[in-house]
Amino acid sequence: METNRLILRRFEENDMEADDYPIGYVHAEDDDSHDFGYALRKEYWHQGIVSEASNAVIELLKEEGIPYITATHDKNNPRSGAVMKRIGMKYCYSYKEQWQPKNFPVVFRMYQLNFDGQKNRVYQKYWNLYDEHFIESEI
Repeated sequence: METNRLILRRFEENDMEADDYPIGYVHAEDDDSHDFGYALRKEYWHQGIVSEASNAVIELLKEEGIPYITATHDKNNPRSGAVMKRIGMKYCYSYKEQWQPKNFPVVFRMYQLNFDGQKNRVYQKYWNLYDEHFIESEI
């Protein structure tokens, strides 16, 4: 799939030459969470690249019949949450987890984007898995 600045296709191991390196990725898990994730090298931040790539990947996921995606971010990383909002995801709830491998508590915010018209569906796994969960009103 092509956008104005990107050509998106599955990344293959042999795509890398000795001096090449990827600048980032966008990915969705193939499990019941359909966890959506992204990362970008710092020197490419604030150029709209992740939002553009995410929107293109979302179109592919819709074509594949994926009913929804979820994504979480550490509440101390609000820029990641801003990307989630820009691509149409809605905040659902927060939960506190003892984050590994560093073994310290982190509050994660869970966002979701439903593709199949079930606007009120909320993925409950993290809510049910962690004892400390809540809805933040100021999001």
